[in-house]
Amino acid sequence: MSAEDEELERIRQQKMAELQARAAEEQARRQRELERAAVMRAILTPEARQRLNNLKLIKPDIAERVETYLIQVSQTGNIRLPVDDETLKLILDKIMPKKKETRIEFRSRNTGW
Repeated sequence: MSAEDEELERIRQQKMAELQARAAEEQARRQRELERAAVMRAILTPEARQRLNNLKLIKPDIAERVETYLIQVSQTGNIRLPVDDETLKLILDKIMPKKKETRIEFRSRNTGW
């Protein structure tokens, strides 16, 4: 083999190793998502699960925080299971950042007209 062929083979093997590592990471991520979804099915009522899925579409970071919180409190037994929609709303009120209120005031100038 020439030096160029050896270099090409080394690059090919390196790329193959990178692709395999990336595929393994993706498979592990999918497995974690499936396990998390199974836990959410056990913890939440269908209505609460739908609300959380809707939130996940709009604010995925907050939905992930809520899921993590629910898993933690369910493991410690600090919450009554299954969590219904009303309880989930209360949890969301505590976790979601408060909206800043913007007020616009119109003041009239006394121009003497």
